[in-house]
Parts: sequence; C-alpha cells; structure tokens
Amino acid sequence: MSFRLSQRDKDIIAFINQFRAMDRDSLVDLFFKQLKSPINACNSVMVRLYRLGLVERTQQYSPTVYLPVDAKIKKNSQKILHFLSILDVYKQMCTYSTPKQVIVEDKPTGRKGGIEPDLFCIFKGSPFWIEIQRNQYSEQKMQAKINLYEEFFFSDEWKSLHWQPEERAPIFPSVILITPVRYAINSDHIRIIQVASIHELMEKYKSPNKPQREEKTKAKTSSSGIKINLT
Repeated sequence: MSFRLSQRDKDIIAFINQFRAMDRDSLVDLFFKQLKSPINACNSVMVRLYRLGLVERTQQYSPTVYLPVDAKIKKNSQKILHFLSILDVYKQMCTYSTPKQVIVEDKPTGRKGGIEPDLFCIFKGSPFWIEIQRNQYSEQKMQAKINLYEEFFFSDEWKSLHWQPEERAPIFPSVILITPVRYAINSDHIRIIQVASIHELMEKYKSPNKPQREEKTKAKTSSSGIKINLT
C-alpha cells in the first residue's frame, strides 16, 4: 500500500513515539487547536493513522489514548497514566515556552541504578531534570533519590552530556519534584525545587526582584554556574 503522510502526520507519530502515550485531547491541544472543528479533525487523522498501522490505540481510557506501534506496555497498564502525567507536565510548560532537548524517562548515567528522571528538558534557558511523584513516598526514599543525583554530580560525567552548551561551562540541571507533598530533603550541591505543578513553579519564580528560597531544602549554586531564570 502506498500513501503519503503530511508533515503533521509525521510530527504526531514522532510525538507519540517520544512520549509513549498520548490522549486525544492532548493531540487536539498540540496539533489541531487552530482548526475550526479541532476534535473532528483530530479523530479523522488518528483513525486514518491507526488503520494504516502507524499508531496503536487503547480505548481503556476516555478519550482514546494512542501508543507507538511497538509499545511494550499493555493497553490497560498503569504505566500509561505515568506517561500521561509526563505529557501533562510538558503541556503545562508549553503554555509558557516550548521546552527544548526533551527526553522522556532520561537515563543520563547509561546504567542501571543511576538517576532516572521522568523528564529532561531545557525550559526558558535552564536545564531541568523532572521527577513526577504521583504517589507519596517516605522521606528516606526521597532523600535516597536525591543522593543519587549528588553521586552523579560528583562523577563529572554530566559535563559531557550531549545537550551541554559548547560555548559555556557545563551546567548541572536543577531537579524539580512535581509533588503535592513537601519532603524534608536537602542537598548542599544541587538545586531542588518542590512544586505541585509547573504553574506553581512559574508563579514561584515570576518576580526576579523577590527571589524565594525553598522551604526545608538547602541548596547552593555549584561552581558550574546553575541559574534559575524562568521569566
């Protein structure tokens, strides 16, 4: 069978492959919102791509959720909700500025047992690793997670990651915890930001004249020159 894909078709397929799961309404927001009948247009395109075998779908959720054709997760897996949470954080960012260098489920150490943030991106000029905590964990477990980031900081391996700026000194990303719970965790070497949403993050840092310190979180700017400037 021969068929021609539009650039939008290709972008949608690439986006679903990148984020692993994408609901119909998110597709509408990101690719069809400017059209007169965005939901109908989206449904028409996605049915066509599904019938061509270029995307998979699950109707276990409403609206329909689309998956990569080689998805290794079951169509009723709770992992889908995890990927949709990552997508929601990305969409929140897009309301302020489109993130760059986006990596879903980043594994910067390249080995098991290292840090595995849910999302890496460069947002409004600053690099971030983002952990999305949908469940509540013990403070010991959360501190252990932060300790892994510190281990990576001292390894210096992060200085050669592909997204590091060529013309400036390497930057160790700040760590954003998206969580409704505030944990008594700390680090003397990396910046930790605990917020319930990206919207709260933007509200927190919207005024450059009134910097706010993280409650219960100690953090120093490292010699690598970490900066937070979200305005």
